[in-house]
Amino acid sequence: MTSSTASHDFANIAPWKTPTDEQQHKLPVMTALGLALGVLLWLGPYLGLVGVLVPQQIARIAPDQKTGAIALMSTCAMIVSTFANIIEGALSDRTRSRWGRRTPWIIGGSAGTAICIVFWGQCTEIWQVVLSDCVYMIFLNMIVAPLIAFIADRTAPKYRGTISSIYALGNAAGQYGGQAFASMFLPIPAVGFLVLAAVTLFSGPVAALFIREKSTKTMPVERITIRNFSDNFAFPTKGARDFYLALFGKLAIQTASFAISGYQLYILTDYIRLKGGSLQAYVTYISMILMVMAIVLSLIAGPISDRMKRRKLPVLIAGTLVAIGSLLPLFTNHAWIMLAYACVVGIGMGMFGAVDQALNIEVLPDQKTAAKDLGLLNIANNGGQVFGPILAAAAINLIGYHAIFPVACVMAIVGTILVGFIRKVK
Repeated sequence: MTSSTASHDFANIAPWKTPTDEQQHKLPVMTALGLALGVLLWLGPYLGLVGVLVPQQIARIAPDQKTGAIALMSTCAMIVSTFANIIEGALSDRTRSRWGRRTPWIIGGSAGTAICIVFWGQCTEIWQVVLSDCVYMIFLNMIVAPLIAFIADRTAPKYRGTISSIYALGNAAGQYGGQAFASMFLPIPAVGFLVLAAVTLFSGPVAALFIREKSTKTMPVERITIRNFSDNFAFPTKGARDFYLALFGKLAIQTASFAISGYQLYILTDYIRLKGGSLQAYVTYISMILMVMAIVLSLIAGPISDRMKRRKLPVLIAGTLVAIGSLLPLFTNHAWIMLAYACVVGIGMGMFGAVDQALNIEVLPDQKTAAKDLGLLNIANNGGQVFGPILAAAAINLIGYHAIFPVACVMAIVGTILVGFIRKVK
């Protein structure tokens, strides 16, 4: 890192040590930009794929088994992602190179993920779609866990709410803009897969260009022994009560969100009864409303959280809003209700995303294993993408599409209660 870049971030300390409030005099702007762009460029294509183009692909291959196929794909991806998060996050924590410990992983992950997307678009059987998603998750998690760890590596506690908020801007743009962008390729899905692969390819390199991680070739690394193996490559066990409350609280809220968004296309076609141009338009409307609401709340919630020095309260409010918004489509299947759903849930998820990463960092049991433990917390995102569709599929098969909405509401309430039990974070 050059001296000019260092002035944007913090004093010249070892790059593997988190700066204190006294050492970091200014908001680390370049780090914030790198994080926001990095997450936008991997998350947008990912959710555009699993939320729009892949469901369309599955519906074309096996229209009678589409809900079950989505659930199978999500389950397999979750299993692979869990192991990938732990192993790749832990290896990232221990990486010594002239480019730092995170940069080699996010660049390599971007290249591998882009190649997987190209092959994914060529699938003509369900087993090929499932396998492609699993291999894709191996490479995707090379980006995810190391990228989030930059927040812990490079941000003093007093700026974490704001940095988490800026990260959430990129997250919101990717989460909701990705589906709107992918919906443009519904008439030409083959082109869509190629475009999303190209976008993903830039995620790691763009983030690395802004963050400019310093060399970690001199970083001391503890040798792995049988005694310390679990500290470096397994779930934390010491002082981890709040860590697990945050993990399962996040999992429940994300499950609520993805129970609906994971089946958004099918809800619009089979429950709301849209088709053709109206279908494409409503996918775009919902995605844009969710994105705008999330971006506005991201700009507000993070800085307010820093000023109030509180992390739990915004998350509790957010979970409540997600619960209320998720229940709205139960009362009518008119198309406008999905726009109302998007407004309320967009506000809730925007607030949640703005403060969630700051909360996660403050419940970490050990800063030395930040990428591994943040990767484990990220399992909640992946888990939500799995359990959401599984619960939704079960509700559809047992009762019908209208059962999705109370299930999502209950999950959001459970997540909110779990976060409320966290002790060491206000």
